[in-house]
Amino acid sequence: MAVPTRKTSKTRKRNRRGHIKLTVPGLAPCPNCGELRKSHMVCPNCGYYNGKEVVAKNN
Repeated sequence: MAVPTRKTSKTRKRNRRGHIKLTVPGLAPCPNCGELRKSHMVCPNCGYYNGKEVVAKNN
């Protein structure tokens, strides 16, 4: 059976797991209201997408 001869050190384990991290979503300003929103999504502030009102918002 395959049994490790030595314990994996903390440094070696952390180097291997260096790519596991949180990423920030790509935010872009809405061309209609200027609020930051996720790309290719309806703006949660004004309800516009691609220059057209998709969701009616009550102001």
